[in-house]
Amino acid sequence: MSLIKNEKLEGSRVELHFSIAQADYEAAVERVYRREVKKMNIPGFRKGKAPRSVVEKMYGKGVFFEDAINELIPVSYPAALEEAGINPVSAPEFDVVSMDGDVVLSAKVYVKPELAIKGYKRLKATRKVAPVTDEEVDREIKLVQERNSRTVDVTDRPAENGDTTVIDYEGFCDGVAFDGGKGEDYALTLGSNTFIPGFEEQIVGHSIDESFDVNVTFPEEYHASDLAGKPAVFKVTIHAITKTELPELDDEFAKDVSEFDTFAEYKADLVASIQKRHETTAENEMKDELAKKISDKLVAEIPEAMFENETENMVRDYDNRLRQSGLDLSTYCKYTGMTLEKLRAEMRPQAEQQVKIRLALEAIAAAEGIEATEEDVNGEYQYIADTYHVDIEEVKKSIDAKDIAEDVKVKKAMDFVVSKAQIVDGTPKATEAEATEEASTEEAK
Repeated sequence: MSLIKNEKLEGSRVELHFSIAQADYEAAVERVYRREVKKMNIPGFRKGKAPRSVVEKMYGKGVFFEDAINELIPVSYPAALEEAGINPVSAPEFDVVSMDGDVVLSAKVYVKPELAIKGYKRLKATRKVAPVTDEEVDREIKLVQERNSRTVDVTDRPAENGDTTVIDYEGFCDGVAFDGGKGEDYALTLGSNTFIPGFEEQIVGHSIDESFDVNVTFPEEYHASDLAGKPAVFKVTIHAITKTELPELDDEFAKDVSEFDTFAEYKADLVASIQKRHETTAENEMKDELAKKISDKLVAEIPEAMFENETENMVRDYDNRLRQSGLDLSTYCKYTGMTLEKLRAEMRPQAEQQVKIRLALEAIAAAEGIEATEEDVNGEYQYIADTYHVDIEEVKKSIDAKDIAEDVKVKKAMDFVVSKAQIVDGTPKATEAEATEEASTEEAK
C-alpha cells in the first residue's frame, strides 16, 4: 500500500487516495478465483475445474475484482489511515480511481472536526449535598432487617394482614368454573394486592384447615373480557399460615449484620455511608453541570456521523442492560410498543450532548497540554481489571493503550476544569450583575 493523496474536504471530511501493488491485486484475484471456481458449472469442464481464463472470458475480466478488492481493503485502508494520521468517525465511501498498473482507490471519510474552545476557566457550579434524614436511615435499616428476617409458622390464631397463607382456591362465575380460576398450594401474602380487589381482605380472620367462600366482582377493565365486571365466588381452603419475624434492632443485630459491637456504632457508620453517597452524588451533579457549560462553549462543525454513532452505542448499551435482566431489545419493543426509531429519537439529545462534552474536553486537553503518562494508563488498566474482576493482561489485550490514553486525558481535562471552577455549596441565587460578571470572566482563558 502507498498513500498518494490526503485532501481535506468541506465539513470535516477528507479524501484519501492509496494504491495497491499490481502483484498484490493479482494474488488476491487468484485466491478469489480458487475459492469461487469450486461453485461454478462451466460447460465442457467438471464443476470447479474450469481455468481462470475461461471463467473470465465467460463472465468478464472483472468477475473477481470486487471480491479481490474487498479482501485487500481491510489491510490497505487501515495502513493508509495510519500513514495519513487520520482517525475516522464514519464508515468510508470507496471508489476506484485507476487500474492502470497498480490499483488506485479513493476513500472519503469523516474525521473529528477542528476544535476551538475558550472561557472554560472559572466557571461557576453548585455542589449541593443533600442532608441525611432519619427516614432515609430508617429505610436502609429496615431493608437490612427484612433481609435478616425469618419465617415462622402461625398455628394459634387466624390469618392477619401481612401473613402469608398457603391456599387452594377455585373460582365460579354464574355457578360455572372458569379457566385460570383454580390454584393449589398457592402462597398468597395478604395485603400484597396480588389477587382481585376484595379477595385478600376476606381471607383475614380465617384459620388453618378452614374452607369458606370469597365473593368478589371482577374489575370492569379486567383482561378477560368474558369476566370483566362480573361477580364471582371463590371456594377457598387454608392449609398453612406463616408470618415474617423481624430481628430486634439491638446490639446483637448489629453484630450479626456488621463489624460493629453495638447498634449505635452500626447506625453511626450507616449515617456516614449515606453521607458519603450524598457527597458523591453532589460531586457528580456538579461535574455534570460543568460539563454542560463547557460543551456550550465548544466551537466545532461536528459531523452527523458522530451523533449517529453515539446514538447507536447507547442503543447497544441499553440492549446489553436488558439482556442482563433476561430481556432483549426486540422483546422490550414488542411489549412496550416502542420502536428502534423512537428509541433512537429519545436517545439522540443525550448522545449529542455526550459527543459535545467529549470533544470539549479533548479541546481543553490539547489547549492545556494535558497528557497521559504510562503510570496513568497502567492505573486505568488496573481500575478496569478490578471493576470487572478480570486479569489485567486480558484487559490490555482487548483495549489498545492509545484508546486508554485518550480516555485518561479526557478525565484529566475534566479534573482541570473542576480545579479552576468556582464551586459554591448550596443553591446560590446569582444576581443579574453576578451573571454578567461570570460571562465576562469566562471569556478570559
